Amino acid sequence: MESTGLARFPWLVHGFSVRYARSGSAGTSRRPRAREFNLGFTPAANRGEVERNRRRFLRALDAGAVPASLHQIHSAAVWEVSLTGNSAEHGALRYLPASNPPSAAHESRNEPAGDALITSEAGILLTIRTADCLPVLIVDTELRVVAAVHAGWRGALARVIEKTVGEMRRISASRPENLFAVLGPAIGRCCYEVGEEVVDAFRGQFRGSDVFFHKPTTEAEPQRSDLRYTLLFHTQAPPGHRREPHGLHLDLTAVARAQLLASGVRPSAIHASEYCTACHPELFFSHRRDGARASRMMAAIGVRA
Repeated sequence: MESTGLARFPWLVHGFSVRYARSGSAGTSRRPRAREFNLGFTPAANRGEVERNRRRFLRALDAGAVPASLHQIHSAAVWEVSLTGNSAEHGALRYLPASNPPSAAHESRNEPAGDALITSEAGILLTIRTADCLPVLIVDTELRVVAAVHAGWRGALARVIEKTVGEMRRISASRPENLFAVLGPAIGRCCYEVGEEVVDAFRGQFRGSDVFFHKPTTEAEPQRSDLRYTLLFHTQAPPGHRREPHGLHLDLTAVARAQLLASGVRPSAIHASEYCTACHPELFFSHRRDGARASRMMAAIGVRA
């Protein structure tokens, strides 16, 4: 899937993977759902299959770039990424902590620990993995600086999106009025029931945070999105489901939008998918719906080499 808002920039490459790949770009899982396109190292994943699926996703994007990724820990840690070689074809990556560097104890698989990536260099593809958390892609349309953010409730509480915009301003002198942000598919307020400790935590950190929570009804909410399918991915599967409401539900998209607005991003430059990952098993993996063994989608963004 891609955002129609970002698709108008020919120098930009981006995409959101979905649960199933169409024939010809299929995932390599040999589990019962043989065409699932898992892009994350989960308890149920085969590392070789995940690596092959990632290569296929990158080929489908036709990025011609070196992929950068993180060991995601639900934090506000932001990393700046650059090439160490002379070109994307031969260069390795250098990660520099931009803010809130985590302890070395979190490092895994040679990936730095954190939840946001920024680069001002062409030839680097920033990637994050999700299965309900909110993927946020940010672009400075004038300076061609890009960022990818993984925002679950803990990261959102720690203002990871707001801090990423701040680091784009510090590192590259990005101006908020030149930023464009896309909020990708994530668990919606229809399905994201949270406990009182989460409600209290947000109320303690954000003024006016009551707008982040609501008591849902049993009626289905309309699904709108500026995301459209590309020919990269196709699916035919049963329709989604909707859980009965109980307690307060968190709206991650509302939290992200509030942080972007607080950072100076124009309201018209914030585009959000309102697809709920938990409601649409035919499109997305969901940790809330499927449990700890749920597979992962990937969001990616970069400047073409």
